[in-house]
Amino acid sequence: MNFKNKTVVITGASSGIGKACAEEFARRGANLVLGARQFVTLCEISQQIEKDYGVKAVAVACDVSKEEDCEDLIKQGILTFNRIDVLINNAGISMRALFKDLDLVVLRNLMDINFWGTVYCTKYAMPELLKNKGSVVGVSSIAGYRGLPGRTGYSASKFAMNGFLEALRVENLKTGLHVMIAAPGFTASNIRNTALAKDGSSQGETSMDEGKMMSADEVAQIIVDGVEQRKRTLIMTTQGKLAVLMNKILPAWVDKKVFELFTKEKDPLIK
Repeated sequence: MNFKNKTVVITGASSGIGKACAEEFARRGANLVLGARQFVTLCEISQQIEKDYGVKAVAVACDVSKEEDCEDLIKQGILTFNRIDVLINNAGISMRALFKDLDLVVLRNLMDINFWGTVYCTKYAMPELLKNKGSVVGVSSIAGYRGLPGRTGYSASKFAMNGFLEALRVENLKTGLHVMIAAPGFTASNIRNTALAKDGSSQGETSMDEGKMMSADEVAQIIVDGVEQRKRTLIMTTQGKLAVLMNKILPAWVDKKVFELFTKEKDPLIK
């Protein structure tokens, strides 16, 4: 896909991978519809992108857990640009708590944002995406292929996203719609700082060494390349590819390795 004069909708675009994707798509000539809850920040990002790359960027206040916000996001894109070619379902939230300790509101919040947000935006964008033989992308995680301790809700929401997008892909094998699941490895972003603790509050501090992770810019470049090349699945790290493969071959061994890895977190939940 040549992105010149195409319209790309990105959720969760006020920081991290979403913001980096916005900049990368703009660099390649796409017009943007950016959605996030942080509207003031989003407006600043949109203005800077227009100044730096000479494309048009529209900021839309959007909480993807609310169906009406997702509908409005897509409507704004159509009203402004008269077309939608790519939808990047990036908005997401994480968690860190053992299931035995947490309030079930944490799991509901994770599913509402990570899974239902993807469903809502995709549903309202479908007519345009089908008309233009466009792309729908879900920014997933290795946690969507392999359950991770302390992340029951996060893994469940990403497994659900993956299943939804896989089924959607098969339904549209003959329509020209491109469906891609992108699974970054651990990425340096604020997702761990805003991750929900057992009571539903933000944990406020990362439990991992961010310096050893992929950058959001690296992830964005891989995602945009993947859309351009109409890839099916992007598992972005060697560790991730190995985890997915070995989970099929030796799942009990992977259980032990994942356990060992998460005992090395700062203030580990499992010991």
